[in-house]
Amino acid sequence: MDFTTKLNQRITRIERALDELVPVYGGAETGPARIHEAMRYSLQAGGKRLRPVLVLSAAELFSGPAVDPALPAAVAIECVHTYSLIHDDLPCMDNDDLRRGRPTAHRQFDEATALLAGDALLTHAFLLLTRYAADPRLTTALVRELADAAGSARLIGGQMQDLLAEKKTDATAAELDFIHLNKTAAMIEASLVFGGLIGGAGESDLGLLRTAGRHLGLAFQIIDDVLDATADSTTLGKTAGKDAQAGKTTYVKLHGIENARRMAQEQTDRALQALRSLPGDTAFLTELTQTMTARVK
Repeated sequence: MDFTTKLNQRITRIERALDELVPVYGGAETGPARIHEAMRYSLQAGGKRLRPVLVLSAAELFSGPAVDPALPAAVAIECVHTYSLIHDDLPCMDNDDLRRGRPTAHRQFDEATALLAGDALLTHAFLLLTRYAADPRLTTALVRELADAAGSARLIGGQMQDLLAEKKTDATAAELDFIHLNKTAAMIEASLVFGGLIGGAGESDLGLLRTAGRHLGLAFQIIDDVLDATADSTTLGKTAGKDAQAGKTTYVKLHGIENARRMAQEQTDRALQALRSLPGDTAFLTELTQTMTARVK
C-alpha cells in the first residue's frame, strides 16, 4: 500500500472516531446543544490530523496493524490540539478570524461559547483516556503524559511565553526554542509517546519516540513560520502574515527565510534519525516526516 493511500485510510478512521467519540448536539442527555455544536464545528473543520495519525502510526510499530485500540487516545490528542487552537484564536490571544479555511469558533458563535468549547474539549480528552481503565498502569501513563504536555510548563507555558515575546525586540533564539518546544512540539511528542505506550514500547523506544517528536515539532513550527511569511490565506487556511502584523517572535523574524528553511531540514533530519532507530517498519512515519519539509521547497 502506498503512502498516500495509507495516510488517507488513517485520516478516514480518525474522522469516524471523532464523530463517534465526541458528544452530539441535541437531546436531553447531552446538555445544551450549542456547546456540542461548537465543539464539533471546530473538531470537524478538517486539518492535517497529524497528531492522531502519529498516535496510530506509533502504535502500529509495536502492536501491529490492528490500531483500533489507539483511536480513543488519538481522538483525545486531537481534542486537546483543537482546544488550543480555539483559545489561540480568541481576541485576547491572537485575535484571528480564520482557521482551517473557515471562521474561527468565536466568529462563528461568540467568545463565551468558543471559550467553553475549548474547555469542554480539554476535559473530554481526559474522559476518553478512561476507556483504558482495564489497564490501570497504561491509563496512568497516558494521563500523566497528556497532563504534562498540555500543562503550564509546556503547551500553556509556551503559549504564555509566546504572548510575552510579542513586539519584543531583543528576543533570543533560546527563548524562541522554548516557546515552540512547548507550544508546538510538546503535543507532537506526546502523540508519538501515546502510540508507543498503547503498543507496549519499552523505555528506550519511548525515548526515541520522544526525541523524534521533539525534532518533528520544531520542524513543523519552523515550516509554519516560513509559510506564514510566504503563502496566502487560501493556501494556509488561516490568515497569512498575521505573525508579522502582531510583532511575534518567529524563526523567520530571528533567522530569515532561507536560514529558517535550513533549520527546518536539520530538525527533520534529527527526527528521521530517531525514527530509523526504532524497531519495525518505520517507512510510513519516515515519509510523513519528509512530506512536512517538502511543503516549503
